Amino acid sequence: MFKNRSIAGAIGTAIAFGYGIYLISYFAGINSGSMNDSEAIGSAIATALVLPHMLAVWIGVIFGVLGFFTRKSGFLLTAAILYASAAVLFLIYALFLVPSIVLGFVGYVNQKTMTPKKKK
Repeated sequence: MFKNRSIAGAIGTAIAFGYGIYLISYFAGINSGSMNDSEAIGSAIATALVLPHMLAVWIGVIFGVLGFFTRKSGFLLTAAILYASAAVLFLIYALFLVPSIVLGFVGYVNQKTMTPKKKK
């Protein structure tokens, strides 16, 4: 399964996938339960602030999966850049994305060296 595929890119994507699941479960759990009006408004604002971060992480996961299965290094690079931009979008949770960012760029370099060059 990992023949001519970057293991670092796969691990980085798996970590980002787990983090994306955490984000969805945490912010879906905030909006449930019995709350008064001010708590509901506060949780809605918090979810709206985190939404761009969450979208960037999930789009990065999609590109990471595409890069792994198609063996295209450009998709892995795009995923790593999206993880980095997601970290900038919400600096409080940036520490959770550092392993995915590092492994994404390492996976890009590994995949680029594994892909055979086309002859002209």
